[in-house]
Parts: sequence; structure tokens; C-alpha cells
Amino acid sequence: MQKQYTSVSCTDVIGAKTENGPKPNNYRYVRKEGNCNIVFRHGPEEWLLFITDIFTSLVEIRWRVMFLIFTLSYILSWLFFGILYWVIALVHGDIKDETNDPCVYEVRSFTAAFLFSLETQTTIGYGFRGMSENCMIAIILVTIQDVLSCFIDTFVIGIVVAKMASAKKRAQTVGFSNYAVVNLRDGYLCLSWRVGDFRRNHLVEGTARAQIVRSTVHTTGKVDVTHKDLAIQQPDIVLVTPTIIFHRIEPSSPLYKISLVDLRKADFELVVSFTYTDDTTGMLHQTRTSYTPGEILWGQMFQEMIRVSRRHYKVDYNLFNQTAKVLVPEVSSEEYEHKMKLQCSPKHSPRPSPRSSPTQQNQAKLLKPPMVTVELVSDSHPEPHASTSQADSQHQDTLPLPNDLANTEI
Repeated sequence: MQKQYTSVSCTDVIGAKTENGPKPNNYRYVRKEGNCNIVFRHGPEEWLLFITDIFTSLVEIRWRVMFLIFTLSYILSWLFFGILYWVIALVHGDIKDETNDPCVYEVRSFTAAFLFSLETQTTIGYGFRGMSENCMIAIILVTIQDVLSCFIDTFVIGIVVAKMASAKKRAQTVGFSNYAVVNLRDGYLCLSWRVGDFRRNHLVEGTARAQIVRSTVHTTGKVDVTHKDLAIQQPDIVLVTPTIIFHRIEPSSPLYKISLVDLRKADFELVVSFTYTDDTTGMLHQTRTSYTPGEILWGQMFQEMIRVSRRHYKVDYNLFNQTAKVLVPEVSSEEYEHKMKLQCSPKHSPRPSPRSSPTQQNQAKLLKPPMVTVELVSDSHPEPHASTSQADSQHQDTLPLPNDLANTEI
């Protein structure tokens, strides 16, 4: 009889949440979007650090603050030099005596001095106001304003370009699945999550990393934060298509003694990151997210997203967060390996003998991990769903493939 795996949404999984529910975003150590939920107070010489590295500080500020600084940098400079031109005209007597040879033509009021400052710095040059040879101080002041305007343009435009090309914007196009899952893979309990690049240009290379973060609050108010690394089976990947990253729950893993019941009561965060190099710009980026115990689905597997057509591979991002229920023991990895060793011991043959009970044969079938294969579809026909049995794949109309592609398992 054919075994069916129903596609379900992560938000519709029954029993996926912990008893207390997933942590609110305000109580996370790392927020879901990847930002650290940390606020620094009373830092040493905070304002001095801000001014010392002012370029980086301005790149990190919000856009509305950047637009305010952009506007004020020009208006205040126009106003400052306009006041100086007005003082020069006032001292030289250009305002009181209209017959006097002025330092700056047609500058006999504060408004005219401000307009002359604006026209000089922006190089508009309407033709009514201009420098004369009567005042050397005014000529020096115009020279200083021109040089300063070049610095302002370079500084402000450089910050705007740096903010637009920020690595944080590129990191938003590389995302993780909303949930992590626990299932069987090659006879081991594995914790896995999916990462994908939503842009068409590929990444050169990337490295995946995961940590278990626990925060303990003592009665004295002291907070201890511990980090434990998780070993990734294949940490270095090229993210051409969405990839599932695996962590095998072995004796060295912090999750080795955690069962489904323990997971629902646990209090930790799984912080995962993906550091990569962009193929277009060559810049180094990092994308982060976190999973609470309520966001780790036990007994689920990710739906297959890749289909093979005549010309290319097709990736359906509608299935990026979709999972399917699979048969997974609810015990810890330690207990599961202990039971498997007992079945493989000399007293217990690994193959079901004719004398073995039907219950033992059914348990052996339930513990067998599901196999998912990639099917070849035609561009002119609807794309079939991934089959979960080899018998179904034989009845599909497929095109011939090379030996190494036809046997690919995901």
C-alpha cells in the first residue's frame, strides 16, 4: 500500500508550540530578523566613540536622521557664510552707502548675502551678485567656502552611497525557514533548517554555523549567557538553490539527551547564521536568525522545492516553509541509539525472522526514514509533486537523465 505524506503549513502543525508557547520577540537573545536584542547603556566615552568613527556612525543611523543631516549640512553652511558676507558688507559700509564700491556686488542686505552664499556654494551664478576686487577678506572667504563645499558634497554623498550598498540590505535577500525540524536521516536523529537566496545572482561560497544559547537569571539579578556550538555536517556550501542544513544529534551534541517532552519544556535559543560572499560585489555578508523550542518541529521534514525540466532546474519558493509529517520516535537520540543497539545485538537479529512478532516488524518499518526523489518533468506539462515511494516514480512520464542525476536523492 502506498504511503502518503500530507503537505502541511508550519503554522497549522498541532503540538508544535511549547507548553508556554514560543518566546515573544522582545525576550529573544537574537530576534527573528537577525538583530541582537541588546541595548547598551552608560558605555565608556560613548559620544567620543561616535565622533571618532563618525562615518560608520552616520552609515548606521536611520534614513530619516540621514536626510535631516543631509539638509542641515547645506542650509547651515549657507547661513554661516551668508552671515559672514553680511558682516563684511556692514563693516565696509556697503549697506549704508549705496554709492560706495562694494566688496560683493548687489549685496546690501542680509537676504542678499544669504542668496550670494547659496549661489556660490551651489555654483548657480544668476549674474546679479558677484565678487569685486575691493576686499581681500571677501575673496579669501569665497575660496574657503568653495573648498568646504567640496568636502560636504563628498562626505554626504559617500554616506548615502554606503547606506544604499550596505551589507544589511543584501542580507535581507538571504533567508532562513520559519521553523527548524527534527527527523531521521541515515539512521540518526537530525536537526535541520533551510536557507535560501531569493535573488537570481548566486553566491560564491558560504559557511553555516549554529549555537545553542541559554540565559540563566539568578535570584541576585546576575545573568549568565552560555554558548555551545553545534556541529554542522556540511558547513561550507554554495547557495545556488535552497539548501537544508543538518546537525546530527550525536553524543557530543547538547541536544543528545533531549526528547520531544523535554524539548517542549526546554528554555534555549538555536541561533543560526550563514556567512557568505556576494558574487556581484565581492562583499562579505552574514544573515542570522534564531529558533525557540516552540519553533522546532519534531517529526517533520521540509517539502521538496526542486523540479527538473528539459532545460533547467525549477525552484518553487512557495514550498520554502512547507513541511510534511513523518514517522519519528519521540525519544531522545540517546534512547533511540540504545534501542537500535539492542536490536542489532547478537541476541536480536537486525532482520525480522519468521519467529519475530508482527509488532517488532511494524516498529522496524516505522523507524525507517522516508526517501524523497527528484522527478523529471516536461515544460509543457504540470509539475508533479515529489513522490515518496519508488513505485510511484516508475509510473511517471519522465525523460532520460544521466545516471548520476537520475539517482539523486534529496
